[in-house]
Amino acid sequence: MKKIIYTGFLLLSSIMISCSDFLDKEPYEDPSAETIKDEASAIAMTNAAYQPMQRPKLYNMRIWALDIVAGNSEVGAGGGDDGIETIQLANFVAGPDNFAAIDLWRGPNPGILYCNTVLENVPEMNINEDIKNRCIGEAKFLRANYYFTLVQLFGDVPLSLTPSKPGDDLFPVRVSKDKIYNEVIIPDLLEAIKLLPRREDYNSKDLGRASKGAAAGILAKVYLTLGQYKECIEMCNVVEGFGYVLNPDYSDCFGGEDKHKNTAESLFEIQYYGLTKADFWSDENQACWLSTYMGPRNSGWVGGGYGWNQPTQEFVDQYEPGDLRKDKTILYEGGPLFDGKPYKSTMSSTGYNVRKFLVPLSISPDYNTNSASIIVLRYADVLLMKAEALNELGSTTDAEEPLYNVRKRAGLTDRSDVEGLSQEQMREKIRHERRIELAFEGHQWFDMIRWDNGQYALNFLHSIGKVNAQKKHLLLPIPQKEIDSNPNLKQNPGY
Repeated sequence: MKKIIYTGFLLLSSIMISCSDFLDKEPYEDPSAETIKDEASAIAMTNAAYQPMQRPKLYNMRIWALDIVAGNSEVGAGGGDDGIETIQLANFVAGPDNFAAIDLWRGPNPGILYCNTVLENVPEMNINEDIKNRCIGEAKFLRANYYFTLVQLFGDVPLSLTPSKPGDDLFPVRVSKDKIYNEVIIPDLLEAIKLLPRREDYNSKDLGRASKGAAAGILAKVYLTLGQYKECIEMCNVVEGFGYVLNPDYSDCFGGEDKHKNTAESLFEIQYYGLTKADFWSDENQACWLSTYMGPRNSGWVGGGYGWNQPTQEFVDQYEPGDLRKDKTILYEGGPLFDGKPYKSTMSSTGYNVRKFLVPLSISPDYNTNSASIIVLRYADVLLMKAEALNELGSTTDAEEPLYNVRKRAGLTDRSDVEGLSQEQMREKIRHERRIELAFEGHQWFDMIRWDNGQYALNFLHSIGKVNAQKKHLLLPIPQKEIDSNPNLKQNPGY
């Protein structure tokens, strides 16, 4: 078996993983051929591949902040340069030096490396076949997710399918996103579906690992993004067959207690242990920052409370009368108390804060103690994907049922609202539903840039006064630092 060469900060020995039972293990410390030989090594390598998802460069900040770019909310924060990188993106004045774009470009790369390490070494190991297959399946699932994030945000990106070795090309070119979809993302997810266990096959200590349902659900989203609607429906049906259901209450999906994590609705979520001694930007931090960042600023309501991600009036106005999700998603004056306290519109610059992810002090007493998960994919999203794909194929009547099931939980029980619609009316109804159901979970930007080949995004952004938005902004700029260090990288058009 070959030794693996790592560079600087990518050493696996630098990874400390303790975010849930299945990651609460000793880190994989020595990538030499002499030690990659047992189940513990295979599992430790695989655990490492999850960890970059937890970081602020991806789900712990940059992914959810894309809802600000999508126009659902404003940065808020503390004024001045606080959040300037997100403000630049949201005002469509960001250039190649924008450090949110740098984070999003670099964020997936350690995960891709760790996945490639697993895929190069674990197949040759003489270990239990079930463990071997699971580790390979997890690595393929995770690698597909990392690349899916990159190609949606940047288009063509460099492609690496093996760990770095002496003599490798240090200046890779960007590879067509179509090639990455067709030769990496889709095949990896199909293989993951075959190799991974079902969710129910995991014991309690392994809850949160990728499963067949998670892989099928992400593949459905890939197919939807590519406009492959028949294939999307097939994957949605696969997910349904695995027994996922909507939680009875919308709020059951979110929160810092164990009952809110890895629920019957959840296909895949980012796990956190809770207490962390690492600072916010450290790769090793093990606290979920959603409550910390989104709590009303200086309110003392939650640990931290930095006042980020303030919903706009335009967004709040989209709630239909009787939609139960409003009170569970938004803090607004006159709304339900939070932990016994009334909200005042003066607590934010827009008059609103996000309520959805807030964890009271009784559960998370400090800014760095929140153990809530960050949901990547849940069953409501799958139902809405199925409705969208059916409608795009002309089966508008068939799209009514999955759409209605999501709306019914929200208290919108009048079936006539979704019956007898034209294809265009149904399209707008589904797009509205995705925006409300999945608000602030990091989906809206990705939806907007795929709808109508991105024209939907431009039309909407212009309608809310974001007149700077141009076609070039549907992709982020390639960081100039990366171009300076790799002369083979070419900038996205217009930057």
